[in-house]
Formats: sequence, structure tokens, C-alpha cells
Amino acid sequence: MAPNAFAQLLPFIIMLGLIVTAAGIGGWVFTTWLRVKNGYPLDGAWGQAIHPVRNAETDERVRLLTQENAQLRAEIGSLKDRLANVERIVIDGALRLDREIDALRGPAN
Repeated sequence: MAPNAFAQLLPFIIMLGLIVTAAGIGGWVFTTWLRVKNGYPLDGAWGQAIHPVRNAETDERVRLLTQENAQLRAEIGSLKDRLANVERIVIDGALRLDREIDALRGPAN
């Protein structure tokens, strides 16, 4: 390749390098924005979590949410038990009604 040809390609090579660098930086900024937006912790240079900062307020929120979660799970368990009883009553009532109708028909049918 002649020196003149390399000089002509140099601006395109530099432009390609700048485009690749800008795309890499833009991708890094976009993924960081997505992490912050969705509440994922950011990592520092040595892997330590930078965001969200853990303090007494967030610990209290986690404790309250855990307590509420346990209460809701207990309530769902009791609702499942109640639903099972209602299903049993409905199904047993239908079976009893079928037996009464068969008894009224008599042994001839």
C-alpha cells in the first residue's frame, strides 16, 4: 500500500475507531441506566454495591415488607382452607341431591 493511499484511509480508520468507542460508551451508559431504573445495585471498582445505599430506613422497609409478606401468605393459606370447605359442601350437597332423586325414582327405573 502506498503512503498516499494510507493517508487517504486514515480519516476513515479514525472515524471507525471513534464510532466503535462511542457505541461502547453509549452501551455502558444505557445498561447502567437500566440497572438504576429497575433497582439493581451498581458495582464499584472492587465489586462492592454502590446503589442502592443500605441504611436504617431501607432495613426497616425490608423488615416491614417481609412481615407483610408473611401475613399475606398466612391469609392465602386460610383462604385455601375455606375454599376447600366450600368445595366439599357444594360437591357433597350435589351428591346427596343425586342420591335423593335416585331414591325417589325407585328401584324400577
